[in-house]
Amino acid sequence: MEAEAKVVIPRKPRGGKVRNDPAKGKNRQVLRDIGNLEVLQNIEGKISRPITRGFRAQLLANAKVAAEQNKLVVVDDGVTARRKDQSLKKAAGTEKKLSEEPKCDDLIVISSDEKEKGKAEDKQKKLPDNSTSIGPSEEGIAEPCGRQRSREKTLRNRVKAFSSILTARSKAAGGIANKPKDVIVDIDAADADDGLAVVEYVEDIYMFYKEDESRVHDYMISQPINERMRTVLVVWLIEVHDRFELTPETLYLTINIFDRYLSRKTVSRDKLQLVGISSMLIACKYEEIWAPLVNDFVCISDYVYDGEEVCAMEKEILGELGWYLTVPTPYVFLVRYLKASVLPDQEMENMVFFLAELGITSYHIIISYCPSMFAASAVYTARCTLNKRPYWTETLKHHTGYCEKKIKDCAKLLAKLHVEAKENGLTAVCNKFLCPEKGFIAHFAPAEDLLSSSS
Repeated sequence: MEAEAKVVIPRKPRGGKVRNDPAKGKNRQVLRDIGNLEVLQNIEGKISRPITRGFRAQLLANAKVAAEQNKLVVVDDGVTARRKDQSLKKAAGTEKKLSEEPKCDDLIVISSDEKEKGKAEDKQKKLPDNSTSIGPSEEGIAEPCGRQRSREKTLRNRVKAFSSILTARSKAAGGIANKPKDVIVDIDAADADDGLAVVEYVEDIYMFYKEDESRVHDYMISQPINERMRTVLVVWLIEVHDRFELTPETLYLTINIFDRYLSRKTVSRDKLQLVGISSMLIACKYEEIWAPLVNDFVCISDYVYDGEEVCAMEKEILGELGWYLTVPTPYVFLVRYLKASVLPDQEMENMVFFLAELGITSYHIIISYCPSMFAASAVYTARCTLNKRPYWTETLKHHTGYCEKKIKDCAKLLAKLHVEAKENGLTAVCNKFLCPEKGFIAHFAPAEDLLSSSS
């Protein structure tokens, strides 16, 4: 006995208008392109309906029972029910074989009413001759479509859901999909075969340097000198260092010995230069292969002091410091952080050392920042000055241990020193970096980004 056709009376929406008015049904476009609504086949005269969550759960339960009895009902992941030449178990417990196998997978694809008519007509023309695309009927029930060409083609042409499309578009619009990841570069990989580079221990060495580093406390309150006098002496020592063509390690160790001694011992103004040349003599003996003689320092100081005074001050400084000369100066960190910049050119190296030498002339920078932070700030300021973007990378952050926010204050002071170099009597430092060997680096304009943010 054939099942009676069910007549569904459409409910009025809240606005009071009847949906799917027969008079207006001819003007409605074919709904399509929503992939989350599909229907079952029209089997045995029964009208199919959309698969809801509850109905899907019921189908899965029935499929499980049928599978146990070797009567398989397959429910596809695409929310389409397919029945293969097996019988369904009815609620009353009776079984009835299907007269024939379904000939096709019926799929209704519904799109928005706002689609253009031209697109709908073009898609209608592409349908096979024995199939038609039917929209909602007058009773508001979705009717099944015609035979599809094959099951494989139907699966390949399955329309994606709106959620996946919108997610992909939002990622593309936000640049998430194509955004490269900033990885940490292994800066010691090229030195793996160099025994002098001690790649196995370099990280431990710099961890020890950071634990052992310290900054000089404020000693001006106990000295008869002022910051200006210290700046003049340090600039003069930089000029002497350049005249003797000494190594960079000697310069930074000289300033370290000089500041440490002044923080422990009160020095009169007439002995300040003597402390400076004696500190450089000690640093030369520690760092240089061929150190200058005592008479060379007596001559460079215009014979204000004799050789005996220089040697006596040398002994006094070493005794006051306890012969402790193996200290982490800014230079050891500058070399490491320059390497962390990943293939820095000569211009970058010159700019870093130019800013670092400007920095050691500033008493405020020396007592405010430890050597590692000072070195990291010099590298950051140099990258800003030369517009090396990004200014601070994950590799620099990893090897320095400082984020961009922590070093920005010191970097602003270095940029300010760069602007006021000639006005503050730092002409000797500028002249040192105005030669062709240094790439005329002192002529470069200061970092505008740091100066604008500090104002």
